Amino acid sequence: MSGDGYGRYDHGFVVPPMPPAPPPPPADGARAVAVAVLNLSGLGLGYAWTRRWVLMLLCWIATAALLLVALPADPDGVPGFALVLYAVFLALVAAHGARVGLRTRTAGPAPLALVLGLVLLAVPAGGVVLYDDARDEAVQQMLLDRLEEADRLVARSGRQAFSIGEDGYREALEMYEDLSADHPDSRAAGRVPNRMKTFYSTVGASYATGDHCAAIEPLTFLRKVPDDMPRTDLGELEEWPDDRLATSLYTCASQALTAGETGWATHFGELLTTFPDSEQAAKVEPAVGAAVTASSKELRGGEPCTAVERLRSLSSDIDGLPGEEAGVDDTLAQDAGRATANADSGTYLCGVDQYKDGDFEAAQTTMNEFVEENKNSKNRALAQKIAIAAEIAQTVPAAGKRLPTTRSGGSISVTVQNDSPDDITVLYTGPVTGSFTLKACGSCTTYSLSSTLSPGFEPCSSGKNYPERTISLPPGTTYFVHKPQGDSLSSPASDTAKLSSGYLYTECAYATQTLGTDF
Repeated sequence: MSGDGYGRYDHGFVVPPMPPAPPPPPADGARAVAVAVLNLSGLGLGYAWTRRWVLMLLCWIATAALLLVALPADPDGVPGFALVLYAVFLALVAAHGARVGLRTRTAGPAPLALVLGLVLLAVPAGGVVLYDDARDEAVQQMLLDRLEEADRLVARSGRQAFSIGEDGYREALEMYEDLSADHPDSRAAGRVPNRMKTFYSTVGASYATGDHCAAIEPLTFLRKVPDDMPRTDLGELEEWPDDRLATSLYTCASQALTAGETGWATHFGELLTTFPDSEQAAKVEPAVGAAVTASSKELRGGEPCTAVERLRSLSSDIDGLPGEEAGVDDTLAQDAGRATANADSGTYLCGVDQYKDGDFEAAQTTMNEFVEENKNSKNRALAQKIAIAAEIAQTVPAAGKRLPTTRSGGSISVTVQNDSPDDITVLYTGPVTGSFTLKACGSCTTYSLSSTLSPGFEPCSSGKNYPERTISLPPGTTYFVHKPQGDSLSSPASDTAKLSSGYLYTECAYATQTLGTDF
């Protein structure tokens, strides 16, 4: 078949070309803004509008992560780094959403989406408000927890001795002060005034139970609480401890004073200086005066030495009381003087009691003290006799069986000679008591022990002019003690003489080299 080619057939298969892609929509600024605003809700709604589902899911994950960090609400709020990261993320998805929405076709009109986006912005804004409220409540609960912790400290310290619980009280005070001053509008701060009432009553519980001595330290502590809480208005509580402390100081001191115990002067001194115009301070001087009177009466009792010691202690303690501010300084000085005078006069009775009890060394010391300090006492002469007899009785205990008298003289002559190189004091007691001194014998020497043991030994032999003195004594047993004076190393010697009428007696004092004096 011929022709121009119209009759030719091509049996090959040819795929028709694809239709061209639709052209992108024109740029729409309103749509871009709408997508950006929708994304600012944090839910990726702009991506949902533009059918970017993966990006929308990414927004959900980011928002969920923020919620996990932020909830439950904490007093410290959301960590700053989390907020910064989320804010940057929202800015990025908003910018990216605007770019996507600029030329992406959407199902609905842009103005409606924009309005919806603006409305949905109220969701995160409302969430912020709700979160702030939750955070404020968390702060309130935290402060209430702190208040309860302080309450527990007070309760625990109240079950302990104050010295042990004081640190707990101080820690609780600091917490109350911080709540009241640093968070004045909190519910916890509003409860602090009632808690402080409980605090004061707990610390001062010893006073309520009548244990005034134990109450002094905690009540003193409470008076200083305003210094520890300068920013908190304590109201009437500031003066709450004053009268209680004054009462405790007086009661504790007066009980100790009556019982003869120590420490009362410290409490009375604190009362007179801290509360000089108080009713309790006015009772101090009468209590002190009564104690002096009571102790003075005890001088005639069974323990006069104890009474003397008590009066001397009273005088010293009263003299140290600060009575100027309370206006009782002069009266207290009179009480101290009366205690001293009674103690001085009572020293004689103390010495007599010691002598009768056989404590001759103490009796000698006491009576010598009395003689020295009471020049005009009617008992001075007898005190001198008792001191002599007590000194003799330390060497010859039998001499202390009877209390000396002021009797003197007698019908029997007794001559005492000194055959020793030392000045000596001669003490004697019996029906009469006295003492005198003899000068040393200038030509006399100390005898050897062996010479005193020989059968023919005879001190104070005739032919020498020995220092001597003759005294008159009544019949009966007289106890003699010869003691050297000065720095002599010789020991006292004694003799017991039974004197009878019609005889003349001679006492001889001499010294040996090893055993001291003898006669």
